[in-house]
Amino acid sequence: MDLIWAGIKQAVRLLITADQEIVGITWLSLRVSATATAISLLLGIPSGTALALSRFPGWHLAISLINTGMGLPPVVVGLFVSILLFRSGPLGFLDLLYTPTAIIIAQVIIAAPIVTGLTLAAMQQIPAQFPLQMLALGASRVQLLWLLLCQARLPMLAAVMAGFGGVISEIGASMMVGGNIRGQTRVLTTAMVMETGKGNFDGAIALALLLLALTFGVNYLLTWIQQRGLTQQHWRTP
Repeated sequence: MDLIWAGIKQAVRLLITADQEIVGITWLSLRVSATATAISLLLGIPSGTALALSRFPGWHLAISLINTGMGLPPVVVGLFVSILLFRSGPLGFLDLLYTPTAIIIAQVIIAAPIVTGLTLAAMQQIPAQFPLQMLALGASRVQLLWLLLCQARLPMLAAVMAGFGGVISEIGASMMVGGNIRGQTRVLTTAMVMETGKGNFDGAIALALLLLALTFGVNYLLTWIQQRGLTQQHWRTP
């Protein structure tokens, strides 16, 4: 209990004094994970929508791969991204290993299947008659796609939250491809592991509380948007 209390006090002190190293670590964590989530949305929403609206040979295999990817261990992602980006690897010439970009690449691979799978589930919940009705009313393919995305927008906010939560809190891939370099690739999770390894438990607890506060703040905002949309839908229902 004393360690937890000491960690809380240190977290408050770090926030009040705006410790430059902690601010940098927190900002890097937010920037990297937000970028990875945004890229995952750009990849996952179209992919999930396409899988929901089409059937092709190997469709069930593709769905199975997406579902498997939703539980992909971050250390496995870190291992293969490290191999690809290593100096003697296929993409070694890009010199991206141990950079924030490498962490973003790993986090995209972690988050994209999550976003794709949840988008697929959200689109499949739309009644099958809805697209037929829209096409009968004269909607074009582009208009139909937009209407489907609007219908599924609230469940897909859960995909945003799940994707962001999956990458902001992961440690294995970030440590392996980023190297936990001070001032360059050290994020909240890797800094927490380092402080714990040094026996600085109050510092680790302080970082953990900052990570929880950051995650809660982002998810609170997204939940507010989601629930506000649900409330508006409720009041529009006759």
